[in-house]
Amino acid sequence: MPGETPKKEQERVLIVKTEKMARLDAITMSPLVKSFVAGSFSGTCSTILFQPLDLVKTRLQTTITIPSDGSAGMLATVGKVVRNERLFGLWKGMTPSIFRCVPGVGLYFSSLHWLKSTYCEGHPGPLEAIMLGAVARTITGVTMIPITVIKTRYESDVYSYGSMREAVCSIYKKEGARGLTCGLVPTLLRDAPFSGLYLMFYTQTKKQVPQRYMEGNMAPPVHFTCGVLAGIMASTVTQPFDVVKTKMQLYPHKFTSFYQAVWYVNRKYGPQGYFKGLVPRMLRRTLMAAMAWTVYEQITKNFGLK
Repeated sequence: MPGETPKKEQERVLIVKTEKMARLDAITMSPLVKSFVAGSFSGTCSTILFQPLDLVKTRLQTTITIPSDGSAGMLATVGKVVRNERLFGLWKGMTPSIFRCVPGVGLYFSSLHWLKSTYCEGHPGPLEAIMLGAVARTITGVTMIPITVIKTRYESDVYSYGSMREAVCSIYKKEGARGLTCGLVPTLLRDAPFSGLYLMFYTQTKKQVPQRYMEGNMAPPVHFTCGVLAGIMASTVTQPFDVVKTKMQLYPHKFTSFYQAVWYVNRKYGPQGYFKGLVPRMLRRTLMAAMAWTVYEQITKNFGLK
């Protein structure tokens, strides 16, 4: 400032720097930030590893016929993708998946941490777990819906986009802002119950495990096993909404409402149509969620949040 001596000016600059560092430390040490970082890291690992299962699930849901055996249909789809698009074709849609899952999982875990800390002191009961998981996933689902639409179209063989930017511009030009949010209702009806049920099954399963197995080297395998069991149950219950979501996001001009898509699937394929792609989705969601929670539990423990 004018009129200050060099010594006073240096002291003022030092004070300003100290205050900035203190604010930065307060932000980086925040439990919400730690939860976001832990969730983002776990989301990155699981997304890269299990992307092929998501692509196969999307391809199965766009086929006209329904394989009599889910696992056989999954293997046939894998073979077709590898023949036509080579091995790395199984990772098609990786870019939007990363853009969706990395911040999305981070936002989910940070929202969940805040909700648990605020409303149930970190130890939710069964009904509380369902509500907290559903609310946290709703926040994430609404925020990330444009990326979800792009990801679904990337993974299908219906659209061909060269980049994320091209996809956004193409959708907005042809369908307007509504095109970037199509399928929001079935997405929330799929993800919110899944997360609520998953969190309930996961927390309740962990409570049945003796405490001595929840410490040391035994903890990660126990967390993973609990996550797998929770994922299997939650995936099966919410599968019909995933099928409807995919139809609405791939064919927005054909399906302008949730009920229209529901009616079409039932009329075209029958009740079994609502479970197209169940095997790869169950494998992906179960393994991805189990891995994400296992990594998250270990990181938050190292961060001192547990």
